[in-house]
Amino acid sequence: MSRRRRTAPPSPLPQRDGVDPVRVRLPGTGRWATVRDHLVARFPVGSDAVDGMFDAGLVVGADGRPVPADAPCEPGLFVWFHRELPAEVPVPFPLEVVYRDEHIVVADKPHFLATTPRGSHVTQSALARLRRELGIPLLGAAHRLDRLTAGLVLFTVRPEERGAYQTLFRDRLIHKEYEAVAPHDPALSLPRTVRSRIVKERGVLTAREVEGEPNALSRIELLEHRADGLARYRLVPGTGQTHQLRVHMSALGLPILGDPLYPEVADPAPAGDFRRPLQLLARELEFTDPVTGARHRLRSRRTLAAWTSYEEWAAEGHVTGDRGAGNRASQDRATGARATADRGIVDRSPAHRPPMPRACGQ
Repeated sequence: MSRRRRTAPPSPLPQRDGVDPVRVRLPGTGRWATVRDHLVARFPVGSDAVDGMFDAGLVVGADGRPVPADAPCEPGLFVWFHRELPAEVPVPFPLEVVYRDEHIVVADKPHFLATTPRGSHVTQSALARLRRELGIPLLGAAHRLDRLTAGLVLFTVRPEERGAYQTLFRDRLIHKEYEAVAPHDPALSLPRTVRSRIVKERGVLTAREVEGEPNALSRIELLEHRADGLARYRLVPGTGQTHQLRVHMSALGLPILGDPLYPEVADPAPAGDFRRPLQLLARELEFTDPVTGARHRLRSRRTLAAWTSYEEWAAEGHVTGDRGAGNRASQDRATGARATADRGIVDRSPAHRPPMPRACGQ
């Protein structure tokens, strides 16, 4: 007979800067005699830091009272505390709300801003900022965009409804369109549907294509191109593998401008370096609200700087970051005609990549 998992009680600690406290469920088995011993083993901050938290009364139980360091490590109990967060360089670009009702918030995320607190990006995340700015402490993310990708992200207002909106993404009931700027290859026939198997290993920065049953599908369309060797693409993912669009574009010989991982991993950018943002934008979300039944078609108002002002985007030392609402007038200066011929489906693998096309300015 399996043990019934104990439901976590509500947090006795309030949020701090839009960030939830850390919640720890004490393990059912282990060699730890006290709560302090378990926290020292679980969190790589050093025993002195953990002892300091206990001395200051920062580790609390469900009743909000400080837990003593020598409290027995009782299986199944919960404790909470706030992490001491390092200073983060603010992402200096606006986070705009394009739609809001009593159930959801859809935000237009800038490049360089993480969707949810993760790693070294905690208070500088879209979720933390929206919780603070909108005064919605229970706001949650229904899905995520990569930190380097800009565009539309859907958040939920009520925790009990979050699962319904997550199901939209899990069951592919939501239509997503992306836009990208990448080299133009006149020899590459588009549009096309790319299928491959993508794996992403924990601790490895990049995802990769491997042999096997495809688990990633992307529709690639050419919107327009110009004489400098660049083109604007419409990307429609049919699945949601990590870095899927970036991997598929790179495999086609069309690496997205500003991509620090594909086709090669670049040196990490220093904190506060907002130059040459990845030219990938989550342009559109279309779905039927699972709670209200309303039909939504929402569109990002951002532009991709390498297309609207390549020289500015590429300039050494110029912090351009993200082009938001201030550049809306040039956002759709040329939508181009979408090709309708050659709708064949192709399989791409690392061993069958076309040659790298010319990309002026790279």
